[in-house]
Amino acid sequence: MAKTKRLVKTLFRLVLPVIILIIAAFGGSAVWLVHQISKPVQTNYLVTPEKYGQLSTRGARITDESWTNKDGTSARGWLLRGAEGMPAVILLHRYGANRSHVLDLGVKINESTNFTILMPDLRAHGIEPPVANSSLGGCEIEDAAAAIGYLRSLKTEKQADLVGANIGFYGVELGSLVALGAAAGDKSVKALVLDSVPSSSDQVLGSAISKRFPFASSVTSKIATYGTYLYFYNNCYDHELSCNIAKSLEDRQVLLLAGSDAPLFQEATEKLSRCFPGGSVVESKLDFNPSGYNLTNASVEQLNIYDQRVIEFFSKALRQ
Repeated sequence: MAKTKRLVKTLFRLVLPVIILIIAAFGGSAVWLVHQISKPVQTNYLVTPEKYGQLSTRGARITDESWTNKDGTSARGWLLRGAEGMPAVILLHRYGANRSHVLDLGVKINESTNFTILMPDLRAHGIEPPVANSSLGGCEIEDAAAAIGYLRSLKTEKQADLVGANIGFYGVELGSLVALGAAAGDKSVKALVLDSVPSSSDQVLGSAISKRFPFASSVTSKIATYGTYLYFYNNCYDHELSCNIAKSLEDRQVLLLAGSDAPLFQEATEKLSRCFPGGSVVESKLDFNPSGYNLTNASVEQLNIYDQRVIEFFSKALRQ
């Protein structure tokens, strides 16, 4: 009996370091993956307001603005002022893109409606971002609330409020998840155009990993999900499902868009369409090709059809 106990103890001492090493390697790999994805690869702006302004008188009126997020960090965005008392629309790009990806749409909405348009860089995106790390949706929702607050602070030359009562959001992928969360926290957000909506921040994480580390991405994505609990242990990463957020949105106008160019998000968006409560009016068009997720690959005709659908929706929904 004593020999058996000694044998078990000896084996345990031999195996324990191996177990600890495996756990440490797993945890280290998970945290490393999340760290890599929290720092999106910086990309140049497709076009700047200075260049766009050479083609559009409205584009020439865009200003580069900054404000403070609720956690004290800095935020920035392009602002295109509309008419006094009119609604405002905030446009949010997808993970790995930047505000230039929504610049053309923002100018078109302003030209057609005279709404004020704000086009922020999500945190950790754009050239030399003021915040180094993305939380893939958690902190960004608080940032979106700060952006609404910034719009509310805008005044005309006569010191009247520039922006009226109603706010709209347009978002693609990560941007759509942020817009959804922001709407849940602010009833003045009356209209949402959500393109390629992820099921959660975990799906944004998985998609980003599959692009940057395609080898065995299904495994690495699952590992990285566990890593978020360690990497963001003192931060605002959120595992909440977009469907659960949508269930809290009463009396909103929602347009859901998606396409076969991003099938993972197309499926998630279709499921989301069934999550909104009865008091909200939900429209869906899920057969775009490309969707807003890959709109830079669209032809001029496809781009015009897409933009017109968004413009008409906001014009109707926010004027009510």
